[in-house]
Amino acid sequence: MKIDLSTVKVVHNQNKRRFELTVNGQTAVMEYMVPGDKIIFTHTEVPIGLEANGIAGLLAKTALEWAREQGLKVMPLCPYVAGYIRRHPEWKPLLLNGFRVD
Repeated sequence: MKIDLSTVKVVHNQNKRRFELTVNGQTAVMEYMVPGDKIIFTHTEVPIGLEANGIAGLLAKTALEWAREQGLKVMPLCPYVAGYIRRHPEWKPLLLNGFRVD
């Protein structure tokens, strides 16, 4: 199923510490923790029916924008987020000192 990303909205669910996007009753998530002045991205999950539509990338971009607005340093323990930053080096300045994604 092809999804038009301009028609969906990423929701920041702070109570569950995750960014979410729901399409046709299926929810994709990017989970995180915020200890102190850093954000640790721990897990990204996109349901099989929603894969290959750029949803994980939209979650990552939205989450990284929020982290930047909050002045948080980023620790991408989630392999997807680390790969996203590797492919989009404009986000590398947000990385916690000494943390590498390449």
